Parts: sequence; C-alpha cells; structure tokens
Amino acid sequence: MPQRNVVLDKNQPGVGEHKMAEEKKDELLTVREVARRLRVDDTTVRRWIKSGALEAITLPHRGKRQAYRVKRSTLETLLDGALPAV
Repeated sequence: MPQRNVVLDKNQPGVGEHKMAEEKKDELLTVREVARRLRVDDTTVRRWIKSGALEAITLPHRGKRQAYRVKRSTLETLLDGALPAV
C-alpha cells in the first residue's frame, strides 16, 4: 500500500496549533527559570526537587551542582494550586 505524505501549510488556520501547544507543555525549564517564575531563590527550588515536592528530570552531573529540568506542565500545575502531597 503506498504511503501518503501530508504537507501541512503553516499559514492555514488551526494547523499545527495542537502540536505547538503540546510542545510548549513539554518544554523543559531550568532551575533558574522556575525560581524566577515562583519568585524564590534557586536553592529553594533545588531543595523542593531533592525533597520530592517538585518533580524534575535529573541531568548527568557536570560541574559543582546537579543539573535539573522541570517540565512546564509541572510548573503550571503547581501555579494552578494543585500541590503534590509530600
């Protein structure tokens, strides 16, 4: 059966909006970006991650500090008031 290639026109309304919304939700934020949005210090965000209060992705260790990334959707959930149980 032949494969059908679909070409999406970026200028066509509604095309790709859903995919862009999903990509934005899955966007990864740095500890500093999360701290700035929550108006707290970077160290506070790191403590929340280590205690399990904030879900994060651990990156391979490089340098002095462990690197983490937080999904935008996780931060939005936190900002919406749905705090995880600790």
